[in-house]
Formats: sequence, C-alpha cells, structure tokens
Amino acid sequence: MDFDTQNLLSLGIAAVALALIVVVGMVRRELAPAARLHGRRRWLLAAALGAGVLTFSAKLLVVAGLSGIAAQPGDQRANATAVAGGTPLATASDTHVWTALPYSRAGVPTSPGAATTYVWQALPTQAPAPASNPMTAAKVRLGERLFNDPSLSHDRSVSCATCHDLFKQGGADGLVTARGIHGQTGTRNTPTVWNAAFQNLLFWDGRANSLEQQAVGPLLNPIEMGMPSAAAVVERVEQQASYRNAFDEAFGAGSEITLERIAAAIASYERSLITPDTPYDRFVAGDTRALSEQQRRGMAMFATLGCVSCHSGPNFSAASLFDTQAPRRLFPASPTPWEQRYALLEQSAADAPGVRMAWRVPSLRNVALTGPWLHNGAVSELADVVRIMAASQLGWSGHYLLWSARSRTVQEIDRPVPSEQQVQDIVAFLHALSSDRLVALTNAGGPADTRDTASVSSVHDVADGRRTAIGRAIP
Repeated sequence: MDFDTQNLLSLGIAAVALALIVVVGMVRRELAPAARLHGRRRWLLAAALGAGVLTFSAKLLVVAGLSGIAAQPGDQRANATAVAGGTPLATASDTHVWTALPYSRAGVPTSPGAATTYVWQALPTQAPAPASNPMTAAKVRLGERLFNDPSLSHDRSVSCATCHDLFKQGGADGLVTARGIHGQTGTRNTPTVWNAAFQNLLFWDGRANSLEQQAVGPLLNPIEMGMPSAAAVVERVEQQASYRNAFDEAFGAGSEITLERIAAAIASYERSLITPDTPYDRFVAGDTRALSEQQRRGMAMFATLGCVSCHSGPNFSAASLFDTQAPRRLFPASPTPWEQRYALLEQSAADAPGVRMAWRVPSLRNVALTGPWLHNGAVSELADVVRIMAASQLGWSGHYLLWSARSRTVQEIDRPVPSEQQVQDIVAFLHALSSDRLVALTNAGGPADTRDTASVSSVHDVADGRRTAIGRAIP
C-alpha cells in the first residue's frame, strides 16, 4: 500500500470515529428528546444511524484495499541487469523487461547511475519469412542478382547496392543523403539493409511494413532509380534472357515476371543479410571476455539512461518484429540547442517543414559503420548522436522545470548531462554491435566485387535452412 493510500485510510478511520461520536451526541441531546424516546428506543435509533456510518467505513476499507493491491509491482525480480540468449522470436512481454528511470523531485538530484533491469538478447541467426514468400536458395540467388543490377534504374547507373554498400559502409553509402540517378540527391540518409529483415517498418518514416513493399519504393522513386512504372521495370528484366531461367528456378517453370516477384526475390535476399557475429552477441551467449571494461560500462549506461526504451530487443529497435507496440518516436521530442546546430527540423517532412515528426526507430546494429547519422545525415560524430538522444529524447539535459498541462503542476527536474566519460563508454558499447567481418571488410576497403560467388553460395545455405553465420558468409 503506497503513501497516499495509507493517508486516506487514516483520515477515513478518524472521520468514522468522529461521525459515530456526533451521531450518539445528536441522538442523546436532540433527536431522542424531540421524538420522546427513552431507554431502549433511544439506543435503537443511535444504532440505526450508526449502521449507516459503519457501512460507509466498510466501503472505504474495500476501496483502500483494492488501491493497495493495484499499487503492488507486478515484477518482483531482483533489480539487476540480466542476460539471456534469444534465438527464437519471442513476444515483448517475454523479452523486454525494464524499470522506469529514477523519478526526480525538487531539490533531489538524480544521477545516471541508478540500477535498471533489462533483459539483453542475442540476434537470431535466421530471419522469419512470410508464408507468402518463403525463402529458397534459387529465390535468394535471383534476389542478389537483382539487388546488384543497375539496369533496373532509368539511366542504368544505380542499383540497390549503389546506396546499400554491403561491405564498405555497413550496408549504407557513407553520404549525408542518398544519391540517385542523374546525380540527384534526396533528403534522407540511407539506412542499412543489414538485419532489416527483423524490422516491421521500413524507410525513415515507416511507410513500408515489409521488405517486399520496401523493395518496390526505390525502383519507382523519381530521384533514386527513377523507373516510370512497374511495367518498365519488368521490361528491363525481360530484356536480359538469362533472367528467364532464374525466375523459372525461383518461382516455377513458365512463371510470369512481375514487379511483385522481383520485389519478393530482393526481399528474400535481404532476409539472408544477418549479422549475429558481434562482440555483444558473444557476450550475451556467455563469453564474458567479448566486451572490454569500457564497453560493459557503456552497456550498463545504455540501459540506465533509458536508451533501451526505444532501442530494445535483439535488433535494438522498437520497430522490430520483437516489439510492435510503439515503432515510431517523435524526434526531436524536446527542444535543445542540438536542434538548431544540426537542422533537425528543416527536412523532417516535405509537406510540413519545421515540424516535429514521428520517425521509425532504427536498429543500432552496425551503427558505428553507417555514419553520418540521423534522418538528415547531419551528424558526423557518433558521440554527438549519443548526446543528442540523451538530451532531446530522454531529458538528460541538466536542471530544468517540467510542466504538466494535464495535472497543472510544475516539477523541478535535475537530470545531469552525461559526462564525457559516460558518452564515450556508450560509444564503445555501440561499436560492440558491429559485425566482426563487416568491420574487417570496412577497414580493408571491402571485397573487389560485392557479387562474389562465395557470398552467393553462403546465402543459399541460409535459405536451405543451414544457419550460416556471417563470419563464414562473406569471403
């Protein structure tokens, strides 16, 4: 039973006692003489009136008891960071357990050092495929070819791989915003395709809810690949005779080449792009030496600051298949100096520039490889991204007043800005989310050809049900 409930119960008992005294006094001095009641009849009248007071007190006890039950916490687990290896997909209630950030009262500073309960999970080594588009080796093989084919763009200069460089930029392009046909540039930073198979919303604004739907977008976008219609895309594919056999193998002999099947093949290939080979995943699996001391501190701080409220689950995103409750977040949620410095509102939406927009929560896997960052690609330092998110999304921006229009109350909040050491610790932890092989390939400049046949054969193993880690999947 909480503090308010105890106060209510104490006041209620005092009020009942006072009411009984008043009732007895009224009966004795006023009501009984007026009604000419004596002896036994006088006490019967007092008992009748007192019964009403006692009935009220009984109701008060019931209400107080129910309030106390509702106030009891539902999770009595120890307040410590837990680690769990997660291979199958699980529900949010099974995998995402965290407590609220410390509550600040006036004059009581809160430091980002309080314990927070959170269940960490490793990334599954296979992504689920919809029943309408099961993965097969032939379909993945076809999808990889389509992914790397620049002839699917209007001027034959841009492929999916142009913006999504799998082996040099962590599945992005290293540019501030995406570049399409005729040298045109868009307004959004290129997201990675690695582990996109675990997301339930795609694109920065979350307008696609499947890889199949997402794969169509760039093909018909006038800036990106610029094809004028679905028929034009199909025609480009049909112009290459070798695609005929590939579609027969993937979808059955004599199957029609359609935009839907082109997208299905690309989506199947993208579902093979999984990176469970990270220091973080090895740590969660039981290798306590996989993370450095600094990375472990950053891991704890990542949870304590509240980063896990958005970047949760095995794919570090609330927009993943593991957690579908709130896949978008308003960003920036609160005004900060960072907003002006990085023009975070200027390109939020073409039809409403300058507004605070709800963006899909991106995955943080391989995030250290995909800079520059944020929807407009304006931030070139990962440490600044940490500072921006801590201040604008989580309120760790110092001493300020918090107004609640609903309750019409003002609270004095003291949430210290994370120290430089704490920021660097979190950055070190984010590096632990990078694939070992992608880091090696990025440092080496990537393979000479992203369509290397060794890569093709490895994704076939994934499609055939043999779980092949990316450490062996890429040459």
